[in-house]
Amino acid sequence: MGPKSYPFIGTTLGTMFKTRPERYIYMRSLAKRYGPLYRTWMGTHPVINMTDPRHAELILSSTTHISKGVSYNFILPWLGDGLLTSQGAKWFRHRKLLTPAFHFKILESFLSVFIEKSEILVKILEEKADGKTAFNIFPYITHCTLDIITETAMGIQVNAMSKKVNSYAEAVYGICGEISNRTTKALLSYDFVFYKSGYGKRFLEYLSTLHGTTNRVIHERKSLRQKHNINQEKENVDDFGRKKRQAFLDLLIDVSKDGAVLTHEQIREEVDTFMFEGHDTTTASISWTIFLLGLHSNVQEKAYQEVKSVFQDKNTLEFADINELKYLERVLKESLRLYPSVPAIARFTSEDLKIDDYFIPKGTTVGIHIMDIHLNPKYYPEPEKFDPDRFLPENSKDRHPYAYIPFSAGPRNCIGQKFALMEEKVVLAYLLRNYKIKSTQTVDDINPTVSLILRPDKGLYKREIETTCLKCKKYNRIRIHSTDYCSYFGL
Repeated sequence: MGPKSYPFIGTTLGTMFKTRPERYIYMRSLAKRYGPLYRTWMGTHPVINMTDPRHAELILSSTTHISKGVSYNFILPWLGDGLLTSQGAKWFRHRKLLTPAFHFKILESFLSVFIEKSEILVKILEEKADGKTAFNIFPYITHCTLDIITETAMGIQVNAMSKKVNSYAEAVYGICGEISNRTTKALLSYDFVFYKSGYGKRFLEYLSTLHGTTNRVIHERKSLRQKHNINQEKENVDDFGRKKRQAFLDLLIDVSKDGAVLTHEQIREEVDTFMFEGHDTTTASISWTIFLLGLHSNVQEKAYQEVKSVFQDKNTLEFADINELKYLERVLKESLRLYPSVPAIARFTSEDLKIDDYFIPKGTTVGIHIMDIHLNPKYYPEPEKFDPDRFLPENSKDRHPYAYIPFSAGPRNCIGQKFALMEEKVVLAYLLRNYKIKSTQTVDDINPTVSLILRPDKGLYKREIETTCLKCKKYNRIRIHSTDYCSYFGL
């Protein structure tokens, strides 16, 4: 069962001439009409769509069906055979090689970067926090996460927050849009059509920017290490014998063994993958959470009180404090339930598969609709309601384990999910400590759109109406301060 199919274009007629927000609405309508299990056609290729966690578990928990769906082929020119897209023995080998890069000790070393960039973001937003004018928060978060990921992944500072436009961020956003176009316009799935079109030409321009940046940084990093004849064991330890922070790129160069284990191209593929997955997805997650906090003042106040109690009289967070932000973590989880950064994923069946009374042949793409799984009323009463307490232990203990999968699940789950959650908690904690947020849009205003990542079509606007005095560190309704004095007027 599914929408009507046509020769050559399959079932893509319903998305061909729609805007991105309209495509999102249409795809959600198909899930509601035909779910929990229905078929579509991407041109001449069959796709089985799943919206029930019981079905998703059969695929995601499998060690057989680990190859990504055919739509991921459109990402290959950009990310190559990185961890997101590789399969088989290569994927297993790289996953094993890269897992140590996300050890909690390495994550701890990144905390100072998260804090530094969060503090810069707080300072920059001072100019906008006039209590009168709403503004789009999305670009500010984009540049903050870009500064974080470039320093942690590549070991460089691009200072995106100090610039109005960043070519790398613009290229990421642009290339995601063109890939999204390919998945919804059947004729563009053919290379000879796509690369002759304006979509394909723009795609190649974005690709040149992205690969050019990564290749340049890798060459510079390798040259620097060779120039100084760096002994890795000595380089990684400071004067007190403590481990220094290493960028993800440095770790890749270490395990590459001068090309014997990882080639230059393979290093670039993994860095590009981490740059994409560690930048765009966290931007979306933080921004959607800010939007929801701005709509629910009671939740925001509770999260603020927790942040305040964790900071106490300290000026900065410590690593042990991250685990104490339990309510903020539930807020993030509920935000990711309502607005998962990646709303759908796909697998390729490596052998015949039987689900319920249905037979799915080998070579079929299986689309797992994370968004629709997360909004299933069977597992989430009042599914559209924002309620962080859904993730209290007593409320989630009997829930199906695959009813919440914002980072996928099973052997191909997101390797960087702990990195992402830690980064998001830190950025949000600093924002909540310094600002009270009010969203000037409602859920009906935002028009979600899928461009690989779930984004708001026209950005997320909010009005910052309350702030912490930077001199006295107190939180009040109205702030008046100068370098010499502060006076407070609260309710």
